[in-house]
Amino acid sequence: MAKKENRFIKVYSQGGGFTGPGFYVLVDKQTGVNYVYASGGYGGGITPLLNRDGTPVVTPVPNQYEE
Repeated sequence: MAKKENRFIKVYSQGGGFTGPGFYVLVDKQTGVNYVYASGGYGGGITPLLNRDGTPVVTPVPNQYEE
């Protein structure tokens, strides 16, 4: 069976622990769109990271990550 590649890369993390809150920035390897994932206790949520003008933050995707 072929290994399935992960679509997201974790590029930043802050906090997080056993049950403490944590914040992570994930980059979609296909689109370059950045997402913020926040977790704490038994819950969590994800949302696109936005610029001041409301457009999504997009990181150029290196060729090594493109499919």
